[in-house]
Amino acid sequence: MLSPNNYSITFACYNAVEYTKKCIASFAATGTPLDRVVIVDNCSTDGTRDYLQTLNLGGRIFNSANMGCGVAWNQGALALQSEWTIVMNNDVVVCGNWIENLIGTAKRLDLKVISPAMIEGDLDYDFKKFSTDACTRLSTVERRGDRNPVCLAIHRSVFMEAGYFRAETKLMGYEDILFFNALRFNKIQTSITGASWLHHFGSITQTLLKQERGMKQSDSLAARANSRLLNQSYFTRKLNKVRRNKQQKMWRDAEVAAHEMSLRGERVNGQFNWH
Repeated sequence: MLSPNNYSITFACYNAVEYTKKCIASFAATGTPLDRVVIVDNCSTDGTRDYLQTLNLGGRIFNSANMGCGVAWNQGALALQSEWTIVMNNDVVVCGNWIENLIGTAKRLDLKVISPAMIEGDLDYDFKKFSTDACTRLSTVERRGDRNPVCLAIHRSVFMEAGYFRAETKLMGYEDILFFNALRFNKIQTSITGASWLHHFGSITQTLLKQERGMKQSDSLAARANSRLLNQSYFTRKLNKVRRNKQQKMWRDAEVAAHEMSLRGERVNGQFNWH
């Protein structure tokens, strides 16, 4: 059995306190120990800080400004160091045994970075019932080489080999892309597993930031110049994107054919769309 001392959980938050409450409620419902959770608040103004003060957390960090995800994730990971660090969003709810299944699968497959399967969109369905069934039906299904930035279980050796997240405020959501690039450079394998699931409401923090800045939701918060940090040509980036999309389709088609569902889904108008 996995000991809580073997892992820690961290996420950053910026306003959207109602989603943080949903996340914490799902932790409580699934027996996820809050004393293994470090929450980093990036200068919220909506009552988030007052709410965090009521929780018996493993740690809470209050930044004096919005430092961005990279800084916050590093702060959380370093505040409660353990064999496995789960870096995740606050706008999610988790399923039963999500950590045990996630890290247990990583150990079984000898992986150092692993993500759960995910449904995005409206939570207008019985997620507990859905995830119980999905974890059983797709427990051995994986997408080797894929990853989900919404939730990553990261072994401590990864930080030593590939480094932590790029800690620059101007990256504004590009931190995960740079981290995945570092994983590829260091030949660190990733995977998504169907043994663990979460529901993601859908980039709530980025939506709020775009609204504050008067941006369209289709706009990117990250500067275009950030792509230069990958040290890849425009052609290479486009070719890699085409290859990823092709592989995603192959995974989806194979999973739907075998299980009538896949490891990535979206809830739209009361229906599941599989990706």
